[in-house]
Amino acid sequence: MKKPQLFVLLLALLTPGLAMAQSVFDGTWKVDMKTAQFPTKPDVYLLQDGMYHCKTCVPAIAIKADGQDQKVTGHPYFDTVSIKMLDDRTIEELDKKNGKTVTTSKSWVSPDGNTMKFEFSDSSATSGDPVTGKGEATRVEKGPAGSHPVSGSWRTSKMESVSDNGLAFTYKVEGDSLTMNNPTGQSYTAKLDGTDAPYKGDPGTTSVSVKQLDKNTMEETDKRDGKVITVTRMTVAADGKSMAITFDDKLHGTTGKVVALKQ
Repeated sequence: MKKPQLFVLLLALLTPGLAMAQSVFDGTWKVDMKTAQFPTKPDVYLLQDGMYHCKTCVPAIAIKADGQDQKVTGHPYFDTVSIKMLDDRTIEELDKKNGKTVTTSKSWVSPDGNTMKFEFSDSSATSGDPVTGKGEATRVEKGPAGSHPVSGSWRTSKMESVSDNGLAFTYKVEGDSLTMNNPTGQSYTAKLDGTDAPYKGDPGTTSVSVKQLDKNTMEETDKRDGKVITVTRMTVAADGKSMAITFDDKLHGTTGKVVALKQ
């Protein structure tokens, strides 16, 4: 029951003349969640017989649903997960890293079983205030008979709100390098020739590379320990006021789109 998450890339300068001009990517941008096209591949959960399974988590999670911290491995953002059933339609998840709570979320299913609402607070990759939000998912497939209503396949259909610190980012092109930073503490400075550079402030991303595809389009590739996890492409509109962003999540096998507005 995650929130899921959206970050991007920048522009290369090809001639000395261009290097003197401000990049169309320079400035602060903010994602407009009303424009979001969420992944079509559903998330799959199972809560039955005292066990909770997140089948589409990477790696998959299978733990006791007894409200106690359960150890998990292979997840850079947390090392324990607890699942508590609050009632016959609602569960609460608590994730910790090194004993410190990093994510809390609550998910509850509508009486007809077709809609699941969720809310979250996530500080797993922040240096300041957590990212908070509320959203909604639509059922794609039911869980097995006798399972908790959160079981089954769900597709995110709407984000009612996401805190501003989870939506904003700033780019600056200087010479042949791009610098990115955002309010949650992530940053990098990368050459605009596609070579890897360190990605700071995110335990799940260790390096990044950026390439220019055309005058208004850039592509960012994020890696974890040398493995590509996300490829994001962004294109600034001719008027310079909006940026179309598409992302390809290689880790989960999903894609999505969103628009960011110049602030």
